[in-house]
Amino acid sequence: MDGAAEALREAADGLDAAALGAELHAQVRALYPLCRSITGEGVRQSLRLLQGLAPIALHEVPSGTAVLDWVVPKEWTLRSARLLGPDGQVVADAARLNLEVLNYSAPFRGMVSLEELEPHLHSLPEAPALVPYRTSYYREEWGFCLPHAVRSALRPGRYGVEIDTTLAEGSLTYGEAVVPGATDEEVLISTHVCHPSLANDNCAGMAMVAVLARIVGALRPRRTHRFLFVPGTIGAITWLARNRERTARVAGGLVAACVGDAGRLTYKRSRRGTADVDRAALHVLRHAGVDHDVRDFTPYGYDERQYCSPGFDLPVGSLTRTPYGEYPEYHTSGDTPALVRPESMVDTLRRYLEVLEVLEGNGTWVNTAPFGEPQLGRRGLYGSVGGKSHARAEQMAMLWVLNLSDGRHSLLDVAERSGLRFTEVRRAARALEGAGLLVAPR
Repeated sequence: MDGAAEALREAADGLDAAALGAELHAQVRALYPLCRSITGEGVRQSLRLLQGLAPIALHEVPSGTAVLDWVVPKEWTLRSARLLGPDGQVVADAARLNLEVLNYSAPFRGMVSLEELEPHLHSLPEAPALVPYRTSYYREEWGFCLPHAVRSALRPGRYGVEIDTTLAEGSLTYGEAVVPGATDEEVLISTHVCHPSLANDNCAGMAMVAVLARIVGALRPRRTHRFLFVPGTIGAITWLARNRERTARVAGGLVAACVGDAGRLTYKRSRRGTADVDRAALHVLRHAGVDHDVRDFTPYGYDERQYCSPGFDLPVGSLTRTPYGEYPEYHTSGDTPALVRPESMVDTLRRYLEVLEVLEGNGTWVNTAPFGEPQLGRRGLYGSVGGKSHARAEQMAMLWVLNLSDGRHSLLDVAERSGLRFTEVRRAARALEGAGLLVAPR
């Protein structure tokens, strides 16, 4: 039953950090220049790039489609966007950095005074050297984003606005990679693909989830594993609207974002708070030996708030590094590939694999010899040489599994109560099953 769980553990332990880190960072650098939004060719280009890592199917949902309480918006196309000063000097240009145009900006061309221009400018007084990321998804307006130092230096005069964009009927694109399982239960991993040139948020998440899908795709898991690449908010809502019946099968899931910075790992619980995925993530982080943070669910953040909306209440948490809004470069031009560390991405990927191992390998077993402690020695389950620390850990794992395998306690229950790593508990269960002392869950 736990062949895939063992393979996930081996994959986590056997990651070639140098080679994989280099591959992941190369993907971040390739994704970074593409101008993504909640709709449009930038998302398609990004997903086609990720198809080189995993078999991601693209889905198109037409503009105007009703999805829960929302409607799929028009498709946005950016051809060019420049702001010229009174002297003809370029003040902002999306060609040099796509953050410099208001994402989803309506088209506009004309000459305006500085006074008329000001309401259409966005900057950060607290970070005057950085360009902010701003959007106008659900209201049609035009604008530019620029460093506050540049904005403060603008002089009265006539400014040339050249925004060549289109908002027209088209479609919303999302990607999906599915690894079929032996049962109809599902594990859901979701990442957002709508942000433009922001490396940690979320080129890193896109690249990591694609590699995770590649690794899991080589296995034969017990549960189906579904990897979603969706535009933030509207993409998750669209998937939920199109897959209402399937959501009842979701046994656990994670939302991946901000996975490559140098900060500590942070887990945000699902709305349920004590779902198996919450317990699995906490177990992995406690035994990882690394600094980490655990936070309760809030209805704000990334797409976990859609999956955890009360009508669905899916057991979906979020495993990130520094959370959204808590690093200085968040949603600014400072979020470049230089901010993303290959070793951080590999470490985050390793923890995802470990969480999947727990979800895949967990189950409720039954002791076939529950009256008294069965004799393990004659079954070859005790090491022939006593006193070895690893042998004692193995023996303790077997004793804990035998004692709690009463049809009411799962292997994760055993791991939590004993303080042992889930891997040790799972391997003990497999050994006991081989000796006829446990019946595996059906």
